[in-house]
Amino acid sequence: MIVSNDRLLQVYQSSFLSIYDEMIVTNIKGTILFQSGKLKNFWSTNTTSIIGRTFTELEEISFFGDPIFQLLNREVDSLQLKAWNSSTVLITVFQSNGNGEDLMLWGLKSISDILIDSTEIKDGTDTKHTPSMIVHSQKMKEVLNTIDMVSKVSTTVLLLGESGVGKEMIAKTIHQLGNRRSKPFIAVNCGAIPENLLESELFGYVGGAFSGANKNGAPGKFELANEGIMFLDEIAEMPMNLQVKLLRILQEKEVTPLGSSKPIHIDVQIIAATNQSLEKMVREGRFREDLYYRLNVVPIEIPSLRERTEEIPYLIYHFVGKYNALYHRGVHIFPDAIDLLCIYDWPGNVRQLENTIERIVVTSKELNVDSSLVYKYIPKKAALKEPPIIHHIMPLQEAVDMIEEQLIKMAIDKYKSVKLAAKVLDISQPTMSRKYKKIREKMQHKTLSPSSKRKILEEHLNKQLRSMAIVTSAVILPEEISELVNQSVSPSNHTYKKVQKKLTKIREQEGIIEWVYIFKTFDNKMLTIVASEDFVIPAGHLYEGPPEMMEVAFEAMDGKAGVTPLYEDIYGEWKTSFAPLMDHNGNVLAIIGFDHTRSYIEKELKKIENM
Repeated sequence: MIVSNDRLLQVYQSSFLSIYDEMIVTNIKGTILFQSGKLKNFWSTNTTSIIGRTFTELEEISFFGDPIFQLLNREVDSLQLKAWNSSTVLITVFQSNGNGEDLMLWGLKSISDILIDSTEIKDGTDTKHTPSMIVHSQKMKEVLNTIDMVSKVSTTVLLLGESGVGKEMIAKTIHQLGNRRSKPFIAVNCGAIPENLLESELFGYVGGAFSGANKNGAPGKFELANEGIMFLDEIAEMPMNLQVKLLRILQEKEVTPLGSSKPIHIDVQIIAATNQSLEKMVREGRFREDLYYRLNVVPIEIPSLRERTEEIPYLIYHFVGKYNALYHRGVHIFPDAIDLLCIYDWPGNVRQLENTIERIVVTSKELNVDSSLVYKYIPKKAALKEPPIIHHIMPLQEAVDMIEEQLIKMAIDKYKSVKLAAKVLDISQPTMSRKYKKIREKMQHKTLSPSSKRKILEEHLNKQLRSMAIVTSAVILPEEISELVNQSVSPSNHTYKKVQKKLTKIREQEGIIEWVYIFKTFDNKMLTIVASEDFVIPAGHLYEGPPEMMEVAFEAMDGKAGVTPLYEDIYGEWKTSFAPLMDHNGNVLAIIGFDHTRSYIEKELKKIENM
C-alpha cells in the first residue's frame, strides 16, 4: 500500500498533536510558517493568526523569563517556562531540513496541572477559613518542607520575617497540615491589646478578679486553644511580667486564671511570630533570655517578597481572581503590568502586594490593566542621592564596562530573569541578553575545569536523548503494551511481532540507537517484554543492570523520563534513555529504553563542543 505525502504529513501531525497541544513551524530566523493545534487562551495577542509573525516577538510578551531562542539548542532540546497567564508550558524544538531550507519544529504543551515543582496549598476541610499558600521559589519550598515536618509534632515554632511576609498564613498552614487540624487555632496579636487587658485575655479570670469583671469569670485564649494551636503574633511586644507566665505555660503545660490559685492543665502547641530580633532584645534586657530559648526551638525565617520575585506573577493572578470574584469585577492584568509589579521592591511584602491588587481591581476604570495604569498605584523609585565612587583613575570605557557589568549581575541575581533585568535597567531585551551572555562567557572562561565542561556537554546531550525518547515512545500504542504486559510473553504473538517491527524500524531510522526494548520492572529486576530484532536479552528473560542504570529505569516506571550516565554491563558500555509507556488514564504500563554506545556518545559530545 502506497501512502501519499499529504496523508503521511497528516499522520505525523496527528501523532505530534497527541503529545503536544500546539505545533509551530518556523524558519531558522524564527518567522512562523505553519501552526496547528492551540494552547487555549495563551498567546497574548489580538491577531487572529500568528502566521508571518516571529516567534521572538510573541514569546517576549507571552513568557515570564529569558528569550527561548537563546535557551534552546538548535537540534533537540526542551524546557519549562512560566507564561503571562500563570500557566507553565513545556516547549520542545526539533531542527529539520525541508526542501533545502532549515526549519524548526516547536511543540508546546501546557503542564500546569501536572507540575510538582511548584506547590499550591489550598483549602482544607473548611474553604472559608483555611489559608491559600502559593509556593514557586526555592526559598519558599524550603520553608514549606520545614513546616511540613513541624506540623507532625507539637514542638514550639518561632516565625521570623519582615512585616507582611505571611507569618500568620504560615502558622495557619502548620495547623492545617498537622494532627491538630480539627482542634482550635487561636490567634492573638500581643501588640494590639492594651497591657492591662492582655493578661486576662490570654489567661482568663475568675468572677470578681477585678473591677468590672464578669461575675461568672471567663476562660482565656490559652484555655480556649486547648488541644489546638495558640498563635502569638508580635511576641516581642509582650510585657516582661507576662513573659514569666508564658514561660510557665511552656514548661509546666498549665495556666492559672487571674484571681485563682488553681492551675488548669492544657495541651497547646505554641507558634510565636515577630519581625524584630529577639536576640538583640535579649542583649538589651527587653526580652527574657530563658523565654527566648524556649520559643526558639524551631525558628523559621520567611523570606521577603523581593527575595522570591518569581512568585509575584502567581500571587498577582491569585489576588486578581480573588478580588474579581469578591467584587464581581472582570479586571485583567497585562504582561507588561506584571513585569512592572515584579521589579518593584514591595517594602510591605505580600500584604502590600495584595492591598495594591485589591485597590486596582476596585478602582480601575479600565478592565484591561497595562503598565501605564499600574504606575498610578505604586510609588516611583527614589532617585540615587550619591553617585558611584571611583577611587582611582582608569580609562573611561573601562569604568563604564565595570559599572555596566556590576549592574547587570545585580539585576540578574535579584530578578532571576533577563526579561525583568532588562526592564529595570531600561534597555531592550535582546541587548540585555547579548551583554549578559558576554559576561557569562567571561565568567565561565575563568572557572570552567575540564570535568565541569564535560558535565555541561553531557547535560546538553542528555536533554536531546530524553526528548527523543519521549517523542519516539508515542508510536507505541497503549493497547499494544497492555496486551503484551497482561499476557505471557510469546514471540509468536501477533502483537509482539507488530511491536517488534516498530522498534526495529525506530532503530534503523534513527541510526544512532544500538537497541530499542520495552521492559517492565519485576521485584528489583527488569523483564524483557519485546525488543528490536537481534536484541541480546530474549523476551521473557530477567535483567539486572548496574545501580546507576536501574535507578533511572525505576524512575521511568514512576512516570519520569530520564537518561543514565555512562555505565558498563556484561554487554558493553552504554548510555540509556528511558521513557514511560502509559495507558489513557496516565498509568505506567512499562518503559521503553534506547541504548547508545560509548563511541556514539563521545562523538556526539565532540560535535556539541564544536558547535
